[in-house]
Amino acid sequence: MKHHLFWPVTLLALLLLFNLLYDPSFFSIKIRDGRLYGSLIDILNFGAPLMLVAIGMTLVIATKGIDLSVGSIVAITGAMACMTISKGTDQNSLGLVAMAVIMALGLSLLLGLWNGFLVAGIGIQPIIATLILMVAGRGIAQLITNGQIITLNSGNYKYIGAGDLFRLPFSIFIVAVVFGAAVLLTRRTAIGMFIESVGNKPVASRLAGIRAKSVMIAAYLFCGLCAGIAGLILSSNVSSADGNNAGLWYELDAILAVVIGGTSLNGGRFYLAGTVIGALIIQTLTTTIYVINVSPEITLVVKAFVVLVVCLIQSESFRQAIVSRWKTRRYPAEKETTRHA
Repeated sequence: MKHHLFWPVTLLALLLLFNLLYDPSFFSIKIRDGRLYGSLIDILNFGAPLMLVAIGMTLVIATKGIDLSVGSIVAITGAMACMTISKGTDQNSLGLVAMAVIMALGLSLLLGLWNGFLVAGIGIQPIIATLILMVAGRGIAQLITNGQIITLNSGNYKYIGAGDLFRLPFSIFIVAVVFGAAVLLTRRTAIGMFIESVGNKPVASRLAGIRAKSVMIAAYLFCGLCAGIAGLILSSNVSSADGNNAGLWYELDAILAVVIGGTSLNGGRFYLAGTVIGALIIQTLTTTIYVINVSPEITLVVKAFVVLVVCLIQSESFRQAIVSRWKTRRYPAEKETTRHA
């Protein structure tokens, strides 16, 4: 029970079990047009952008930072890619789509560098530095799209978010590649140790010879890149870009996924696998709310309440306080005897 993945996995299993009891066909998977369909596949497919954003957020939080601008970066990159493709004579041109993807990801790296510069270079508090882009980012996305919803008719671009590979959504493989790269870089090299060191003791790590500023900038760069990829998946899945609503509140869901996965907001040790499970919990919860036909007006309230319960159950200090209080009520005589002794 003390393993960092125990509670996230347990909560995910309970959510899936509830859905199975409520709807026995929840686990059913069918093959249609050479592709797998079902609620479980939908959870993986629709949860892919959140998993990507949460993976990037994990490394930023591990440095004792925060990135509130990821939702805006999602909107900006989607808008940039769609606007680039829409101006081409042949929207289905593979070269045009590739250029749009490269430009969008390059812009996401630039935005991540901007956040890292404000935090590590100038020394602005992370919540303030990224709040600037969070607020301005929506305006930038609106400027790119001229305040309009850009629609596309590009099969090659749509494949990113709505295509399939080996009968599974292509977005799942994108997440797998990014997750694998993050694990290799942070667990098979010294980069992970540097990130945890900067998050735990930034001054001590600097005195030990670690370039703390470079590590922090790299974390924000990676977070921006993950948000950019998520923006491509979201916009390509619907073949459109909405600068005002794309990626809305993704920053909050990503932070919740990281916390549910066991990574502390105080920085230091981080758990990428726990983050992915946390993102799956949030997406499964969203799916569950729709399955049980909860009124749209109270959907966010229900979601917030469940996430609160999840975080409390996962908190070891909260569980210890509950157990201690239960023992006090169950054995009051022993407490009195101990006090007098």
